[in-house]
Amino acid sequence: MAYDEGLAERIRALLEDERGVTEKKMFGGVAFLLDGKMFVGIVKHDLMVRVGPDRYQESLRRRHARPMDFTSRRRAFPRTPSWRSGSGSARSSRAP
Repeated sequence: MAYDEGLAERIRALLEDERGVTEKKMFGGVAFLLDGKMFVGIVKHDLMVRVGPDRYQESLRRRHARPMDFTSRRRAFPRTPSWRSGSGSARSSRAP
């Protein structure tokens, strides 16, 4: 299994009536896009959520949250902090 299909089904159910939302296989997982821009995705058992720079630091204080990084290496260029990811154990039926 490349990603948590049960979590994907829950996200699909929450977004089924939303206009402009599409689903696309990416990064070995699945991403949900609004008007072509990714706002949430799943890779393996991790949920990635775009929170934006204004709420980024606050979101990192949540249990199981961490900055998203596919490479597990330090980057040589600055990155705008706007994404976070979390472990599967942190998921609930409530939005972050």
